[in-house]
Amino acid sequence: MGRKKKGVVKRAIITPDKHFPLADLPAINCVKQAIEIVKPDLYVDLGDVGEWHGSSHWQWRKKKRPPLEYQIPFIDKDIVDVNKGLDMLDESLDKVNCKEKYMIEGNHDDWMNRFVEEHPYLGRYRFEKCVKLKERGYTYYPMGKFLKIGKLVMYHGHHFAGIQHTRNHLMRLGCNIMYGHHHDIQQSSVTHIDGQKSAWSLGCLKDMSSEQNSWLGGRQHNWSHAFAIVDFFNDGLFTVHVIQIINGMTSLWGEVIDGNK
Repeated sequence: MGRKKKGVVKRAIITPDKHFPLADLPAINCVKQAIEIVKPDLYVDLGDVGEWHGSSHWQWRKKKRPPLEYQIPFIDKDIVDVNKGLDMLDESLDKVNCKEKYMIEGNHDDWMNRFVEEHPYLGRYRFEKCVKLKERGYTYYPMGKFLKIGKLVMYHGHHFAGIQHTRNHLMRLGCNIMYGHHHDIQQSSVTHIDGQKSAWSLGCLKDMSSEQNSWLGGRQHNWSHAFAIVDFFNDGLFTVHVIQIINGMTSLWGEVIDGNK
């Protein structure tokens, strides 16, 4: 029996921060294999698809910003690398004919827009243009905008922080909310007079090694690799299955997925 006959209107795969070219490739391979197994009706990227170090304003905190002609080659390389990463995911999405795709802009992605604000004549470097979202078939949600499907709201995740950031989101927003940004897996639920609401932080798909995150200064973190499968029902309700990836491996519907191969 097909899932639509069982009341599932749409099945989605939702992925958090990849930070290409600093993505964890075994974790990305797990997502690609999951896409081909699940055959989702829609796909949501929660943002920070790129690291975008070349356009980062943080790198110039302790040193003088160089001339524009010095920065451009590094930014151009970032664009090539991020597009290669998106090509990997789109290859699997195209294979299963997933046409409904959403890109929610993250704070790292927005660094490209800030670069254009400093150099307005370089409009082609805006995030949605340099990753060719229109050509790829993605519906674009700028940073801070909320995507709502059924009774689930999604955005990048940068509005509220704290150790219990999922609870903070629930208290501030009062709705079912899913996001990335924090790189950890976390869930909180509360019951209001109109029913239960939950918040999910989906971890990340970034290389979590200290070598690729030197800005932490060796500080330990609580990050995890994960993505979500969400089934949406006729009445807008939904179920969330958070799929954690450990050392490049996970399991889905009784099948082992090894992203290291």
